[in-house]
Amino acid sequence: MKYKDIITLEPGKRGGQPTIRGLRITVYDVLKMLASGMSEKKILSDFPELTNDDIKAVLSYASERERSLSTASYEITLGPKHFAQAS
Repeated sequence: MKYKDIITLEPGKRGGQPTIRGLRITVYDVLKMLASGMSEKKILSDFPELTNDDIKAVLSYASERERSLSTASYEITLGPKHFAQAS
């Protein structure tokens, strides 16, 4: 899933948080709904402007962000020299 075509960052919208296709629905909003147990079907019913691809993009974005944060944290903890050897 290429989230870069769906997840947008606009400084003046929702405080610069990542949103879905420029809508006022943030990645965080959707993740929070999913984490609370809300089904994709219910989210799509409550927010008809969203699509299945939007939800997949949110999950892909969150996964990529987590991976990059984990990698950065690992590199800071062990140092770049050690990180380069571990890769």
